[in-house]
Amino acid sequence: MTMKKGTWKCIILSCYKTEPLPESENQALKHTSFRRRSLSEVSNPSSPLSIEDLSNSFAGPKLHIFAFAELRTITQSFSRSNLLGEGGFGPVYKGFVDDKLRPGLAAQPVAVKSLDLDGLQGHKEWMAEIIFLGQLRHQHLVKLIGYCSEEDQRLLVYEYMPRGSLENQLFRRYSAALPWSARMKIALGAAKGLAFLHETDPPVIYRDFKSSNILLDSDYIAKLSDFGLAKDGPDGEETHVTTRVMGTQGYAAPEYVMTGHLTTMSDVYSFGVVLIELLTGRRSMDDTRPGRDQNIVEWARPLLKDLNKLDRIIDPRLEGQYSSSGAQKAAALAYKCLSHHPKPRPTMSYVVKVLESLQDFDDTFLAPFVYIVPNENGSKKCFGREEGIKSEGAKDASEEIGHHRTSHRHPRGWRHRIKLPVSRIGYSDSAVYENIENGFSSPENPGN
Repeated sequence: MTMKKGTWKCIILSCYKTEPLPESENQALKHTSFRRRSLSEVSNPSSPLSIEDLSNSFAGPKLHIFAFAELRTITQSFSRSNLLGEGGFGPVYKGFVDDKLRPGLAAQPVAVKSLDLDGLQGHKEWMAEIIFLGQLRHQHLVKLIGYCSEEDQRLLVYEYMPRGSLENQLFRRYSAALPWSARMKIALGAAKGLAFLHETDPPVIYRDFKSSNILLDSDYIAKLSDFGLAKDGPDGEETHVTTRVMGTQGYAAPEYVMTGHLTTMSDVYSFGVVLIELLTGRRSMDDTRPGRDQNIVEWARPLLKDLNKLDRIIDPRLEGQYSSSGAQKAAALAYKCLSHHPKPRPTMSYVVKVLESLQDFDDTFLAPFVYIVPNENGSKKCFGREEGIKSEGAKDASEEIGHHRTSHRHPRGWRHRIKLPVSRIGYSDSAVYENIENGFSSPENPGN
């Protein structure tokens, strides 16, 4: 164990001796002269690559190597008052760095994550974060500033994201609901981050896409974080990567859970789950709800394909303040992403294209307002329409104004629905959404 950790440390310390390259937040590495080194190439002790080869092959800005004492100082001895949160990999603390600590490092707040190293897995996750975020730079990926490796200490230093996670913003109680425009902006940013990962060479499968791993800056720009479970995608003629099933219940794709076969389409399914969370304001799994309602996909997916039932699932906290046509297209996109089989799911570049069309919608959907003016003869005029005094008149006017909202009501609940094994379920998703997306098609997504 000790020898292995020493080897890891030696590799890491040698990988960042190259001169830093000019940083471009949107620069895809496939457009540079460097080919991204995969995690397996770096972590395999029998790899023929020398340390010099690795050092020359790592692209991107230089990572700062921090001493543990320095990180302890900037976090006030990892004070609980500086604790931002605690995930599966360990606690995260807020700190502040400046050029006095590191020459050339701009003064800024940072997030310091201390990884739990119980067992070898923790060290591997720490390595994965450095290998992926040390090479990948994009405006929708959280920026890794540096790391610490001293004896048994493994820490990572990231840019600080002032609005925290999407999970906290979307589900926190006793606060205003996240506006519709912000939700669509977040969905687009997260989709761009995933699309970038899938288009690198070799592709990166995020594997743990969920609302708690989407961080937000002060302008609600979404950035993906926590790359400890990320995997290199299939290379060459391979169609998938076989791996131990890991991730979060409620977000993992069904074929991955059943077989361990991992592809970029697994990330697309997880994105569909988060998109439903944004639409409904409900968590992916909620054991406080009854029966099938506990799983957001089982509850929402049958309703996504019926526009007359869409108002049943939209987050009621929005109070009607959302784009009706935008919600329809987002629901259709979520339905497509949540196909039980990977092939019909769209690519993330296609998802980005659809979500770009949903930004800045101005057809805000409001609850109908009816103003009834009494006249001299005792009748009531409702927007210029003569009605009797009886209450049905006002009801008719309301239904005429908001007919698209109040018509076609259907009883709620489940009706003789039998859940079959995933492998026996067949779907034809394209027929459901092809009339909704109004021409959003691409050669790579010809339909199911």
